[in-house]
Amino acid sequence: MDYVEVRFFIEPYEEYISDVLAAELGEIGFNSFVPAEKSLDAYAPKNIFDEAKVKSLLSDFPFEASIEYQITQIESKNWNEEWEKHYFEPIVIGSDCVIHSSFHKDVPKAKYDIVIDPKMAFGTGHHETTSLVIGQLLEMNLEGKTVLDMGCGTAVLAILAAMRGASQLLAIDIDTWCTDNSLENIEINKITGIEVKLGGAELLEGLHFDIILANINRNILLADMQQYASCLSAEGELYMSGFYVEDIPLIEAEANRNGLKLIDYKEKNKWVVVKTIKE
Repeated sequence: MDYVEVRFFIEPYEEYISDVLAAELGEIGFNSFVPAEKSLDAYAPKNIFDEAKVKSLLSDFPFEASIEYQITQIESKNWNEEWEKHYFEPIVIGSDCVIHSSFHKDVPKAKYDIVIDPKMAFGTGHHETTSLVIGQLLEMNLEGKTVLDMGCGTAVLAILAAMRGASQLLAIDIDTWCTDNSLENIEINKITGIEVKLGGAELLEGLHFDIILANINRNILLADMQQYASCLSAEGELYMSGFYVEDIPLIEAEANRNGLKLIDYKEKNKWVVVKTIKE
């Protein structure tokens, strides 16, 4: 699949502005982001990219910043090589989990050693939302549980859940890059019991899970929460991330409308993960 790379030049550059820009771009079809010193590289499939939507987003952007952009058409390439050259460094989360790529050497020892070759898929563990959900996975009891990884990206969350004893897992994403990369990463880690599907919340009808992990973005979570709740077992747990602290009231209100109770949340650099339970 061919992609469009859009480099956004942000002045004055602030990390939180780059994060908000990435979150909003995610809602109009962009699915991978690489921050630079004073810019943000964003990638969207060529058949989805719509420059008019980019212009509209920037005209309504909520922060006072000058943002210009440059568009480049790019063909499929060896994205593992690109990450190796420029971006992906090993990550240690807590004292039990290390995430690294197959090209890394001298990786710290950890109980859960996860190999991720990310290509264009979001979810290496570097972003606050991914690391927040991983932190939750390291704390919860997953033994024998059925788990859904919604918006799976690289499938790093599903892989860790399997390592921690989940008995049956489903990983779903709307992007073929993500589902293909998920299958590759599952194979690299020699994990069994994870099914990968291409699509969205429409795939959930008739299914049931003990735990759902949904690391997506605020608008999709609000739109699809009813479907998540309907396939969650009684007293099942829904963990949601991909939004900011100030979005919690909206998320909680929608959760309450669907029989979900917000129990707790964790915060990292204004990003959050919330834990809800089906009452």
